[in-house]
Parts: sequence; structure tokens; C-alpha cells
Amino acid sequence: MNHTLNTLLAGTLLAFNLMSDGVANSTGAADSTPWKITAELEEACSCRAPCPCWFKLRPSRMTCDGVQAIFIRKGRFGKIELDGLAIAQFVQSPEGKSMFESFGNWNFDYVYIDERADEDQRQALKAVAAHVFPPGAKARQFRFAPITRRIEGLEHGITVGDHGPFSGHLREGGYGGAPKVSNAPLADPTHKEFLQGEATRLVYHDAGQGWKYEHSNYMYNQFEVDFQEYEKFEAELARKMAEMKPGAEK
Repeated sequence: MNHTLNTLLAGTLLAFNLMSDGVANSTGAADSTPWKITAELEEACSCRAPCPCWFKLRPSRMTCDGVQAIFIRKGRFGKIELDGLAIAQFVQSPEGKSMFESFGNWNFDYVYIDERADEDQRQALKAVAAHVFPPGAKARQFRFAPITRRIEGLEHGITVGDHGPFSGHLREGGYGGAPKVSNAPLADPTHKEFLQGEATRLVYHDAGQGWKYEHSNYMYNQFEVDFQEYEKFEAELARKMAEMKPGAEK
């Protein structure tokens, strides 16, 4: 097994351990609570569009500095309603490495929980975030902040407290409508398909950062996912990781 594969395997297995620990710690129980969300994804990063990380390629710049924000239209975690709440994640890959190959060793992983949520909802959102935002660093930090969105014409503007405003718009495809990316190599249930656009700006002031990007990658998606879909996805990923271990049967 080559060095890159070893690094990827170690990072992914570490991330799976962190994900399991995060769910147990945030809910006080095993990850067995059924959940489902219908939501919209707003995503931007420092790469030139489209983001190469989703295709297992190196970032356009030295690092991939990225944000995902999920606005839940309708959702439930067990008996806890999540309608109208939001979560966001800011992350950064190491220099010269994609999010994929450095998974488990990202420079930081900060998750922001909608400050409007009550304590039960906050714990539920942390648990959901462990799946839709798989932990990619050795440690995860949580913050509570207002997460808002304003749509003016084609422009979507998102703010995550005082830490990270970003905005973007979809591009026009050659045959009308926005370009759609479907079944990218690293697609997960939230990113089975998404619409491609351009980030007008991406700013972030937390985690020791001072981002200020313009005309970079922007993605948008409407989706519906639940715990069963993620269980299948994570089980399949775990199976693939097991097959990559030294000595595994071919």
C-alpha cells in the first residue's frame, strides 16, 4: 500500500472514530435516534469553480478554505423539532492537500449551531452535524451564533454571526438553467447532486483566520435526507475502508 493510501486510510478511520464519539457525547446515548431533514445547502470555498476536492483533486490554491451552511425547512430528531433552524461548518485543508486526502487531519473544523435553538435542539443539531458535516480534523469546536440568509434576485447572502459572511449566485448553463453536478466521486447523501455557481465573496474571522476571497466556488442544493440514508452511506464507506487495510481479502 503506498504512502498516500495509508494516509487516507488513517485519516478516514480517525474521522469515523471522531464522528462516533461526537454523536455519543452530544446526545448522551448511542447514535440510534431517528432523524430526518428537508433543507437547503449553501456552500462556498476558496477554490476556483468547480471545487476540485469533490473530484479527489488538489485545491486551486494552497489550501481549500470552505464553508457549508444548511438551512432546515422541516426537520426532526426523535421527538425534537428542528424546523427553521440552521447549522454551518468552516474548515481548511493542509497546504497542498485536498479535503479528501487530508480527511482526519484538516487544520480546523468549526461547527456553528443556530443560537435560536433551545438546549435540546442544540444537542440534536450537534448529532445531525456529525453526519452531514463528517468531522475531518483531530478536534471539533462548536460555536453558537445567529445564522441568517437573505436572497436578493439571484444573489444568496449568508451570515454566520460576526465570523463569516459569504454570498454567491448560480451560473447560467449552456442549455438554460444552472449547471448541475451529479454523482461526483466524493458525493454523500447531501451532495448527490448540486447546482454550480460563483461565490461573490467569502470572508471568515475565527479559528485564527482572516479569509477574504472573491469570485471563487459556490454551490447550492435542495435535499431531503434521513438517518437511514446516512447509515447505509457510512456502512458502505466503512466497508470500503476495511477493504483498503493491509492484508484485507481481495
